[in-house]
Amino acid sequence: MAHFKKKQAGTKQSIPTSAMPDVVFMLLIFFMVTTVLREVELQVQVNYADAENIEKIEQKRLVSYIYIGPERLSGNRLGETKVQIDDSLIDDMGSIRNIMYDKLMEEPRLIVSLRVDEDSEFGTITDVQQELRHAGTLRINYSTRREI
Repeated sequence: MAHFKKKQAGTKQSIPTSAMPDVVFMLLIFFMVTTVLREVELQVQVNYADAENIEKIEQKRLVSYIYIGPERLSGNRLGETKVQIDDSLIDDMGSIRNIMYDKLMEEPRLIVSLRVDEDSEFGTITDVQQELRHAGTLRINYSTRREI
């Protein structure tokens, strides 16, 4: 009596991994390029005012933000209305002119976005606007939230 043996395939059922490092590096580079990191730590409180007709700015790289609102103190307390540019509070209103003029020289298409707390003192906002006018930064945007 003849014995028949079952023939087995000589190939392995493994997944090729030779291209995996290329894929990993492409994904890594993609996420590094598209990720925007938050650069500013807010030292003032900003509760935006409501608005009906708003327009979104598409080119965020052209925008420089100025925050105006009550200073955050320890113990969840709020202080006087302060102005913050980047990570620093501005004590002298005249320095706003110099800071924003330097930014305008770096990026001539600069848009200044004012992020103002709804309970801020109007005199402070007017002073900031005057300093921006003297610096030549005339493209100003007011950040708001959409009215529901």
